[in-house]
Amino acid sequence: MNRVIYFVCDTVLWVRSVGLVSDINKEKWRKWAARHYYYSLLLNIIRDVYEISLQMEQVAQEKAKREKSVPQNHLGPCVADEETEWLQSFLLLLFRSLRKHPPLLLDTVKNLCDILNPLDQLDIYKSNSGIIGLGGLLSSIVGMVTVAYPQMRLRTC
Repeated sequence: MNRVIYFVCDTVLWVRSVGLVSDINKEKWRKWAARHYYYSLLLNIIRDVYEISLQMEQVAQEKAKREKSVPQNHLGPCVADEETEWLQSFLLLLFRSLRKHPPLLLDTVKNLCDILNPLDQLDIYKSNSGIIGLGGLLSSIVGMVTVAYPQMRLRTC
């Protein structure tokens, strides 16, 4: 629904920019468009995080099955290693999960890059135009990859 409202607001802004209607409050409609685009992207990122967590769980279960079938003679880590082991394990699991599911990686990168613009427009997180432009460029490249290779597009139910 947020994406639909965003497109309506964007269309109103387009109508004003081409001069069909001149008495439209451009700033008000721009804020509305940015707000609804932000909400839409936020929901997409939440979906991506959920999908990543499912993928990580699956990879962890597969790893546990492999380790269960192969006995290991392993001494426990020292106390200093335990403090960073959880972070290393988490990052390795995240890496393996995303490597196994490239469409999810591409969709997450695209959504994270896209969210920079509405964050800036809504004054939630100010960024310089170079960072926003780089995010837009990266998002566009990912979008082109998903158009050129449809199997790289994230399938949702």
